[in-house]
Amino acid sequence: MTLEETKKGRVGVVGLGAMGFGMAASLVRAGFEVAGFDLSAEAVERLVAAGGRAAATPAAAAEGADALFSVVVNAAQTEDVLFGAEGAAAALPEGAVFVSCATMAPEAARALAARVAAMRRHYLDAPISGGAKKAAEGALTVLASGTPAAMTRARPALAAVAATVHELGDEAGTAAAFKMVNQLLAGVHIAAACEAITFAARLGLDIRKVYEVITGAAGNSWMFENRVPHILEGDYTPLSAVNIFTKDLGIVMDMSRASNFPVPVAATALQLFTMTSAAGMGRDDDSSVARFYAQTAGVTLPAKKS
Repeated sequence: MTLEETKKGRVGVVGLGAMGFGMAASLVRAGFEVAGFDLSAEAVERLVAAGGRAAATPAAAAEGADALFSVVVNAAQTEDVLFGAEGAAAALPEGAVFVSCATMAPEAARALAARVAAMRRHYLDAPISGGAKKAAEGALTVLASGTPAAMTRARPALAAVAATVHELGDEAGTAAAFKMVNQLLAGVHIAAACEAITFAARLGLDIRKVYEVITGAAGNSWMFENRVPHILEGDYTPLSAVNIFTKDLGIVMDMSRASNFPVPVAATALQLFTMTSAAGMGRDDDSSVARFYAQTAGVTLPAKKS
């Protein structure tokens, strides 16, 4: 059997950042023929080195694909991937599925799905969770909603990138709403973790010991366990940037106003991310909220080792 005969099908990936690259590499390992596009030539070269194929545009990534993953930041970028100059919608074969992984408001997902459906392509609302490490392992959690046909077309490729796929209904937008609940909690937990570890530093405690104690105690959270090591190492390389949460918690605020539901804890977390961004750290890792606290209170946190 030749290599081509062992291929499971063609998949495109638009957006080869920390998450998208890991997903694309996982698809290659699973036996898919993968074409990838990114504005960064270096990111595309990494995919080629991992066994994928370079695509010069989103349309080129979509050509001949059974599924096209869009791993970009927001609804506006997703719309551009689909319908912008050299967009993917028209190039994607009829009956293929567009898998939208961006975090966005539910109404934005529904609007995009309707436009794609009008072109006789399928749209799967499929935001992702798990971080860059899980993406690289092909072990993400995917929150998915869309028509049965969209889900059927996407399942083989989803199996390559995810350990868990939650099928949440037949309508695009449902998964987006689930993701916003997750992002509310994630943002609040990151802000709380940063506040707690900087408070510990202000108290003169050994914050490495604090991390050891809290990760085995009732106060622990996934975000405390995941983000505090960045602070301990003084490494704010953006695995997930501060500005991601100014965006996502901003969407939560919009949704709360629309539904007349108060979210004061999320609102406070949003202000912390906004202040951190305003202090010049918007593109740094979201654990930089601890640096904002430290700057405000005159607390010294560990510096990055050279």
